[in-house]
Amino acid sequence: NGAGKTTLLRFMSHYEIEKFPRHVRMQHVEQESASKLSLVEDSVLSVVLAADYERTLLLAEEKQLLESNDNPERIHKVHERLQQIDSDSAESRARTILAGLQFPESVVDGPAKALSGGWRMRTALAGALFMSPDLLLLDEPTNHLDLEYLETYPKTLIVVSHDRNFLNQVTTDTIYLAKQQLSYHRGNFQSFENTQEELLKNQRKAYEAQQMKVSHMQEFIDRFRCNAKKAPLVQSRVKALEKIMRTAVEEPEDPRAFKMNFPPPEPLGRPIISVENVAFGYGDGRPELFHDVNFGIDMSSRIGILGVNGSGKSTLINLMLGKLDPTHGKCVRNPRVRISTFTQHHVDSLDLGKTAVENMMELFPGHEPDEFRTHLGRFNLSGELAMKPTRKLSGGQKSRVGFAVLTWRLPHVVVLDEPTNHLDIETIDALIDALRNYKGGVVIVSHDQHFVNSICTELWVVGDRKVTRFQGSMAEYKKAILNE
Repeated sequence: NGAGKTTLLRFMSHYEIEKFPRHVRMQHVEQESASKLSLVEDSVLSVVLAADYERTLLLAEEKQLLESNDNPERIHKVHERLQQIDSDSAESRARTILAGLQFPESVVDGPAKALSGGWRMRTALAGALFMSPDLLLLDEPTNHLDLEYLETYPKTLIVVSHDRNFLNQVTTDTIYLAKQQLSYHRGNFQSFENTQEELLKNQRKAYEAQQMKVSHMQEFIDRFRCNAKKAPLVQSRVKALEKIMRTAVEEPEDPRAFKMNFPPPEPLGRPIISVENVAFGYGDGRPELFHDVNFGIDMSSRIGILGVNGSGKSTLINLMLGKLDPTHGKCVRNPRVRISTFTQHHVDSLDLGKTAVENMMELFPGHEPDEFRTHLGRFNLSGELAMKPTRKLSGGQKSRVGFAVLTWRLPHVVVLDEPTNHLDIETIDALIDALRNYKGGVVIVSHDQHFVNSICTELWVVGDRKVTRFQGSMAEYKKAILNE
């Protein structure tokens, strides 16, 4: 996080890199692409068609020219160009792409603003694919969705992603950006990770050998510094030591050394949340979302909630949290239970002008700044980072502030909605370790297959008015969905 991946893609998309080939046709789907569609009244289909700016402008000009009917020569040129770009087949092509991205027909003709974040990201991707670029740039597209479609993408794709499964299935090459340098590796992420591990091992060996040599030299110098007979030898060692230090191997940094620590709550009896014969619907003639649902959650639970968009995952969580009341049955929570939730909204609602410490002081008044500094240190936000304005933190660092807020009250259950968004792979690994060691219950909604598989011992599928336990892995669930 913060290495400059997003900036690099932006420079590429604007042809602002020296000697970058100008003839390459590019489309860039940014992290913000989904949020930009949240206020768009036009239909999903119209948004995709509008991605072709030339066609949109030509059609507007054609309409204006036909109304005025005073420039037949220009009308002819506009018609000619529209034929060249195959304008008449545009809607058919756009619908084919949307179908390939699993859009139901009813959604295609509905307003873009009514879509969830995941479907808005798919809409932005559909617009980019509609333009059939030579090079497609995607910045964290898997934050919101699974993109099986891209596994067979026939042209060049450069993607910034933290999703191991996606990277291993889709990519053929890996570019690593660190310390303002790019290094290139043939092979997918797993291959890259294996190479990095071997490189780190060799660097550590070289560093340890160097340190041993330096230590022996320094020991000799210190021992015989005042011995006149040994003066030439001491001087020789001093020069040799100076030469080594000029070209010294730096101590290698292991990015996996980063740790997070969720403090333990006091134990509670089981179950701490019990859902019994629950039915729920929003009324107004709409059908029930749930009928006769039963389950329990305790402090050892590790649950992944799966389901297609709109199946009711968010509603189920709100019933568990007591934000909604069932229309039938009951949701019983231990009166002493503390439940904390993590969503991107919680991260986005932090005051960007305040530091992490100041944000926590505002959320949890009555505590000393040092208490918050100590707690933030559990999430590798110590020292300068804890006292930096939140706007100056990377997306991943802001998420870590969110995890610090999440755990401050020592919750018995944490509910995490897409927690890996904006996290780099090392931070995801640290979060996995923290949740594995956490002494409370964990409920996760996530598209990240590796993350879910690494933590969850139960997978619950929401759909058809039921919550059923899935007997299999997340990969098997995805395959079952695609085969339906």
